[in-house]
Amino acid sequence: MHIHVSSGAPATLSAGALVVPVFSDGRLDGAAEAADAVLGGAIADVLASGEIAGKEGEIALLHAASLGTKRVLVVGMGKRDFEPAALARYAGTAVRYLGKRKITSIAFALPLEARHHTHDAAAFIVEGALAGTIDSTTYRTEPDKPIDLQEITLLATAGAHEFEKSALEAGAERGRIIGEGVNFARLLALTPANDMTPTHMAKAAEEIAKKYGLKYHALDEEQMAKKGMGAILGVSRGSDEPARMIVLEYHGDPSSKEKLAFVGKGLTFDSGGISIKPAENMHEMKYDMCGGAGVIAAMSVIAQLKPKTNVIGVVPSSENLPGHRAMKPGDILRAMNGKTIEVINTDAEGRLILADGLCYARELGATRIVDAATLTGAMVVALGHAATGTISNNDAFRDHFLDVAKHTTEKFWPLPLYDEFSATVKSEIADLRNSTGRPAGSLTAAAFLKAFVDELPWIHLDIAGTAYTDAETSYLAKGPTGYPVRAFVALAEDTAKNAAHTKNGAAKAAVS
Repeated sequence: MHIHVSSGAPATLSAGALVVPVFSDGRLDGAAEAADAVLGGAIADVLASGEIAGKEGEIALLHAASLGTKRVLVVGMGKRDFEPAALARYAGTAVRYLGKRKITSIAFALPLEARHHTHDAAAFIVEGALAGTIDSTTYRTEPDKPIDLQEITLLATAGAHEFEKSALEAGAERGRIIGEGVNFARLLALTPANDMTPTHMAKAAEEIAKKYGLKYHALDEEQMAKKGMGAILGVSRGSDEPARMIVLEYHGDPSSKEKLAFVGKGLTFDSGGISIKPAENMHEMKYDMCGGAGVIAAMSVIAQLKPKTNVIGVVPSSENLPGHRAMKPGDILRAMNGKTIEVINTDAEGRLILADGLCYARELGATRIVDAATLTGAMVVALGHAATGTISNNDAFRDHFLDVAKHTTEKFWPLPLYDEFSATVKSEIADLRNSTGRPAGSLTAAAFLKAFVDELPWIHLDIAGTAYTDAETSYLAKGPTGYPVRAFVALAEDTAKNAAHTKNGAAKAAVS
């Protein structure tokens, strides 16, 4: 993919189409005004006729013999006081529409409002454009209207205004790295379970490590047994595919003992085990590894962006099948930290493999942990597909994460972790039970996980409702979304920034 910035006038562009933004107030300015002048008022006519009203996601395609692009796609952005992340949807909408019509080269005009955050605007446009290229038809021998985007151009001019070209170029490169990382996570999740076993997932992580200079290792079942990881091994017993505990490490600040850990559920297929799921939609359980895919992809992005901080990614990966050796309701498992777990429901397996993953992250030196998992259907009931439930044992850490993540295209919402939930997960026969029934199901699941982090600041992200979608939008195909790659990356970068500020403050204090 070729991505570049152009200072030329719209009339001189050679791209297959020019994309210009309009708003619900109907006022044309910047690139839209300039393009409208060349088109003889065609954009104003489209708005005046009511064909589109400038609402977000609305589109109108105009053919323009007087422009080098020959086509102008007008895309609505809604209100002018938009967040920069809305530009990702703007670009994705254009790519989904034009790409299906065999346009391989697209030029994007920026709204004048982007002049206040030029770098971020460029990053979001490229990220959104790349996200728009992915379809769920990866195994079709003859894909229906495949999108083959080969070139992205960002216009440095918007009417009389000219954006800073260096900021656009830097932002575009950032957007490329994040966009490719998000798409990598989505493609991992789209891969069917017969081609995405724990062994395959470990191989994908190893290839990422080699490509981007990360440290990699993966424990096999014998090694996990020696470390006492009885929870993940209990889940894996029903499958002939061996489990793996996958680790990627990024050492961006060897002088620091601080180590941020991302732990992602890598359940490559979940039948429910003995407590088997209904047949309807069970095929979607290949997506039960989206948290793990997000961790691997985020580590690939972090390795390229190179923040000055230390990050580890841990992915406990297994299958959950009802084989003849499968764990049974009533079984007792012992996790890596020695805690015993009564299995009430074998379909509450995600928290079991995460238990050992969280313990292993602590052993590897984690000082803060964020886990991500498609953990509970109860979270879909609570928040639908709009936001990820965010639960923590440390309110300050949670609130800081939410503040950082709100500047990405991903949405998160805080939920409580009361002591009553921890009391609920206690077992009569063991330390813990892995299921407590329907009431507050997402929160009792988080309370279960809390038992494996001790006092370390920890956040649990239940991405059950956001990891994949059942319907296509104007800017994104149905299927995996890439949650929470963007938030993981943003937190790692923010950690590096805060560490730098702390060191600079200490240095100034020492001098004074």
